[in-house]
Amino acid sequence: MTGNTRLLTFSSYASMFFLGVGTAIIGAASGNIGLTPQQTGLLVSAQNVGFILAVLIAGALADSTRKPRLLAAGSLILSVSFFLFYLWRPYGWNLLIMFFIGAGIGTYEGVADAMLLDLHQKRQALFISINHFFVTFGCLAITLYLLFLQMDWRRSIVQSAAVVFVLAMIYAFSRAGSGKPATDTLRGRLSFLKTQAVLALFLALATIGTGIELGLTALLTGFLMSLRGYDLVASKVGLILLLCGVAAGRVILGLLSARGRILGLLIALYAAAAVFSAILFFAGLSVLPTGVVLFILGMTVSALFPLLIALTGLIYKDLAGTALGILKLGVPLGGVLIPFLLSVIARYSSFRLSLALFPALALAGCLLLAAGRKRIGSRLSEASRRVSS
Repeated sequence: MTGNTRLLTFSSYASMFFLGVGTAIIGAASGNIGLTPQQTGLLVSAQNVGFILAVLIAGALADSTRKPRLLAAGSLILSVSFFLFYLWRPYGWNLLIMFFIGAGIGTYEGVADAMLLDLHQKRQALFISINHFFVTFGCLAITLYLLFLQMDWRRSIVQSAAVVFVLAMIYAFSRAGSGKPATDTLRGRLSFLKTQAVLALFLALATIGTGIELGLTALLTGFLMSLRGYDLVASKVGLILLLCGVAAGRVILGLLSARGRILGLLIALYAAAAVFSAILFFAGLSVLPTGVVLFILGMTVSALFPLLIALTGLIYKDLAGTALGILKLGVPLGGVLIPFLLSVIARYSSFRLSLALFPALALAGCLLLAAGRKRIGSRLSEASRRVSS
């Protein structure tokens, strides 16, 4: 790696860390601010709207615009938004600020992975997995920082704003990471991608994978307290074990994900997620085995989304920004649809029965990948031949 490539790579990791901070800050600081559940939900919705718009727009622009320039703009938006969030108390004002926080982190999500695919011609899956390790690290860090150390949340977010502003300057003065500009218009790229059954399959799998990960994170403490009899502290320890498994898995599985093994590894991970989620929710384990299963389950779900990103980037390399922007719609889709299905099942049957959705979805993902394996393998072979020719 050249010095500039190394700087941009580590800047991408830092950006994804603050993506994690931006995602988790509402939940971590809502008690300190004094938000009601309804107010918290509206803030999350505003953030998701900004996130979706930014992922689509920034992803499409990434195929025709220098990626560091886009990341500089996203960093500046995020830095200013972090600084202004609850600087003043009016709720409507902070709803607007949260929209721009979503736009800033959405720019990171839409561009950073595509930039890494430009910067690194080998072991792309490893770099993508490490990139998303830092998202988990950011979520975990801000949660521990605020919940366990009881730090001043405004001070922490102002410090974050300062660091993100430094990232904006690094990206603004960088001259690398632009890749080959797309020759087609945006309409042409979208028209082509709309016909791609493989990309549609990947979007469905991304919705399942992120939905499982986000659903587990959201419901785990409630499950451990209501159905396993854990107290609040013990349930939080369980959540930390799950997140530690996610963080470890993104590094370890990234190291194992050579280009020829990505597809087989993904199928195995969806199958393992089905098995270990079923064990967690329905085997009635004692405390120590539950902790082990939580860590392993975190590892199995950790690489589902990063490996799908790597596959999409390999198959649609010339349109990586637009293709990844479409794929990453799976993040808000999974974050909304899966919890909604869980709530509907819990309302009309029981919370325990709703938990069966996790192994069922993971098994569905495994079967979908297995059914599409031949077609995906053929597209990967075509992409490899284009690169070598």
